[in-house]
Amino acid sequence: MAELKNRRWLLAARPHGLIKESDFKWDESRTPALADGQVLVRNLAFSFDPTQRGWMSMDTYMPAIPLGEPMRAGAVGQVVESRRPGLAKGDLVQGLFGWEDYTVSAGEGIFGMQKLAPGTDPILALSLLGTTGLTAYFGTLAVGQPKSGDTFVVSGAAGATGSVAGMIAKLKGCRVVGIAGGPAKCEWLVKEAGFDAAIDYKNENVGAALTKHCPKGIDIYFDNVGGEILDLALARIANGARVILCGAISQYNETAGVAGHPPKNYFNLIFRGARMEGFLVFHFAQKYPQAVAELSQWYAEGKVKNQIDLQHGLESAPKTIIRLFTGANFGKQLLKLADPE
Repeated sequence: MAELKNRRWLLAARPHGLIKESDFKWDESRTPALADGQVLVRNLAFSFDPTQRGWMSMDTYMPAIPLGEPMRAGAVGQVVESRRPGLAKGDLVQGLFGWEDYTVSAGEGIFGMQKLAPGTDPILALSLLGTTGLTAYFGTLAVGQPKSGDTFVVSGAAGATGSVAGMIAKLKGCRVVGIAGGPAKCEWLVKEAGFDAAIDYKNENVGAALTKHCPKGIDIYFDNVGGEILDLALARIANGARVILCGAISQYNETAGVAGHPPKNYFNLIFRGARMEGFLVFHFAQKYPQAVAELSQWYAEGKVKNQIDLQHGLESAPKTIIRLFTGANFGKQLLKLADPE
């Protein structure tokens, strides 16, 4: 097959503070010839997630992205050419691909690919049925273990993970309180997502609002932001509470170390006989099919909404990831490049 022009964004610098457009460099090259076991994938849509900030900066649960290499994202693409058994031209695949028009992959290790069913919606596969939806599912159900009547509080509640976590908790009979930024997001949480209450951290006293909306304390706190809000929640946990550590987006761009570490109120875990537990969605990989099936059913029944923030065009990738850290996004942040053929 003839070489194809490949536009791509390379990682040009390790971010210092907030991610900047200058941390990336635009490049145009040609796709290489495939070796045995490789496939050429045309990227259709990218997922943007706070964890990508870590990939840019340091070794985490996978090695840091090397400078001069394409920035990475969870993606859905379509096979253009295959020299790998089990994958053929036209197949839809999901994996960790570069910010580029075309990715060459052997589909191994952290770059493993999952073949998707024909007709799969790439946007749904990267949102509710993707990493963030699965994170909400396992964090809420496996780590939080909700019971009917529990008070469930989630920060980053209008985001891709937080909103789904709250809706799942509501399905399990919890009283759900979300913390989000701005009146529009808080209104959506109550009127559309079915939360019992929402706290606008930009315009309200979060501590006072938590006391008001959780008069018997917080049974489950799903934390996506860390820092001061985590500490305010810890001050109000109930006996036997479960604190789910999913993320700490308020801290990812700090240049002088992580604020509030350890949290001032962590002794409450002792006093209340509570636990605080971190997790990664990959810990539950063997149970993905069960989770996808249940999330799909809830979505089809209208019990779980899929709020997305869809941007367009590869050239918009740097601006799109910055949206995550300025609070500009409303729901799952995605970037669409093309439709399947």
